[in-house]
Amino acid sequence: MDDIDRALVLRLQEDAGQSYAALGAAVGLSAGATHERVRKLRERGVIRRTTVEVDPAAVGSGVLAYVMVDSNAWMGESAAAFAAIPEIQEAHIIAGSASVLVKVRTASTGQLQDVLRRLYAIDGVSGTHATIALETFFERPLPL
Repeated sequence: MDDIDRALVLRLQEDAGQSYAALGAAVGLSAGATHERVRKLRERGVIRRTTVEVDPAAVGSGVLAYVMVDSNAWMGESAAAFAAIPEIQEAHIIAGSASVLVKVRTASTGQLQDVLRRLYAIDGVSGTHATIALETFFERPLPL
């Protein structure tokens, strides 16, 4: 990736709905050249997908929690079990006192409690430690 690719990716992270003409103007390329660069970034896997950022509270998912999942077994083969719980937005195998870290969004703490129950149903899970976010200062795109 060169500086122009980095600039394109940064701008796309801010607003993926921009036209190729607007993107190109911002980095000094024509719309056609910009389109070709973005296509190549997709082919190389730099850009994995294009999406829309939704306000969680506006769609009824205002409770954000990070849950450390303890286990009595290696959890590296359990990705599908975590993915089967739709309220889990992210799941990461981690090093440290817990085995997995998940990011959960729900409409209420009652629904969060239900997610915790479903986590316990995953083979190998022996405990959870949930931390509820009261306010999000910011979330930023990946720096390049």
